[in-house]
Amino acid sequence: MFSKVLIANRGEIALRIIRACNELGIKTVAVYSEPDKDASYIQFADEAICIGPADCTKSYLNIAGIISAAEVADVEAIHPGYGFLAENINFAQICRDCGLKFIGPPVKAMQLLGDKVSARKLAKKAKVPIVPGSDGIIEDESEALKLADKIGYPVIIKAAAGGGGRGMRLVHNDTGLRSAFNAACAEAKAAFGNGSVYLEKFIVEPRHVEVQVIADKYGNALHFYERDCSIQRRHQKMIEESPCPVLDERTREKLCEAALRIIKEAKYVNAATVEFILDRDKKFYFIEANTRIQVEHPVTEMVTSHDLIKWQLRIAAGQKIKLSQKDISHTGVAIECRINAEDPANNFAPSPGTITRLILPGGPGVRVDTHIYQGWTVSTSYDSMIAKIIVHGKTRADAIAIMKRALSEFVVEPVKTTIPACLDILSHSLFVKNKIDTGFVERNF
Repeated sequence: MFSKVLIANRGEIALRIIRACNELGIKTVAVYSEPDKDASYIQFADEAICIGPADCTKSYLNIAGIISAAEVADVEAIHPGYGFLAENINFAQICRDCGLKFIGPPVKAMQLLGDKVSARKLAKKAKVPIVPGSDGIIEDESEALKLADKIGYPVIIKAAAGGGGRGMRLVHNDTGLRSAFNAACAEAKAAFGNGSVYLEKFIVEPRHVEVQVIADKYGNALHFYERDCSIQRRHQKMIEESPCPVLDERTREKLCEAALRIIKEAKYVNAATVEFILDRDKKFYFIEANTRIQVEHPVTEMVTSHDLIKWQLRIAAGQKIKLSQKDISHTGVAIECRINAEDPANNFAPSPGTITRLILPGGPGVRVDTHIYQGWTVSTSYDSMIAKIIVHGKTRADAIAIMKRALSEFVVEPVKTTIPACLDILSHSLFVKNKIDTGFVERNF
């Protein structure tokens, strides 16, 4: 096992990784930007190094600065968390070139799965269903129009090199496609440095279901079942749950086996999430793979009782997975709500400021992952997520009740948060009846 690891991230995920390292006896080095000098996670790290100003490009995205910090601290490995440099192939390669273990997949696997077009080809090779669409990059508007005519509207334009809704456009006719194509390319270029896009048939009223997997360098790969991430706003996840409440055991087994086939085809090592959409007939289609730990990984941890961050560390250190698939079981239902510093009553506008009153929820079945504290100042420089509440119950109804109780206990003042929006969703009759899809929030709120 490693003796010292640098965490190239901030906020709740930095604290989450530090906790896992502490339990494994690994010393930790935190990096931070100037505004994050009083961050809570720094107090729990063995060492902390300032890597620049608030501007991400000069701090958390500054590869040279992070590598320098790693060399000064004499660490053996770097954990990138999620976001920032977690899926940056150049960063992963530089880590290895500098003799540092990148706690993530091999560069080749990142290249295969990180690009959505090549990932679709890989899925096809692994005999996993994919959504009808382009075989590669769409070069221009005329090519897009021809393909849309062939597969039929509605279609969705997607950035080849990224996610999170950037570079994505849903179109219903030729006129909409003409106006959306160049806009999607420009947005993808600005967000990811790559303006390439591809086209897919849009599945009406889909569920977003993803499978958590881990794999080691010895050819062992396991799944930790699935998460339903259908509650989204503008392609950003808000609420996640496990297991997916509409899957029967036979479909679940096929879905998880399909995810493992993709991972094995890519010769993947470490943790990954393989994402699918599920149509109204419960047919699933591969859409992409995330070559990192996910924000919503605690949902899986709650139902399987496995620490996924520890698995990442063990696998990166070269340890063999000494489990078989039958050793992984899931019990009960877990739900996660992402709490963002945004004002739902004001079109989810950012709500920065200093927290003067804070009460965190607790009680049976409640887990809170957060880095905030009373006196912490929420900045506009970084992502607005300030906490995650994860609950576990025997049934979905139990989990919903526990989550509503936990949310009602959570006090953050004077910063506005998405707590009221989460409560509204959890209380909606269609959510309770499990009649949801990725368009649920836009249609009902």
